Amino acid sequence: MSNETMRQISGEIEVQMTAVPCAIEFEMAYQIRIAIERIRFAIKHADEFGKPSDQMRDASLQLLDALGRLESVDRRFQSRSQTPNRNGNGHRI
Repeated sequence: MSNETMRQISGEIEVQMTAVPCAIEFEMAYQIRIAIERIRFAIKHADEFGKPSDQMRDASLQLLDALGRLESVDRRFQSRSQTPNRNGNGHRI
């Protein structure tokens, strides 16, 4: 095969890999959602039952930062994993 053909094939494979999430990505998205819920729980209980101190405030800020990062990744996955509308020929509309 020529170099041009190889580049075209590898380009098509790369587009397909980024277009549709694979099984491990769905598993990671599930684990991210579990982590999000656990962090929310920890923040809620730290605020409700923790003694007000600089260390608790710093810990809450760290948890909020982690929560924001995980939610950002979850939103990107959700937008990427949504199936596009297709017509009867299998082409995107």
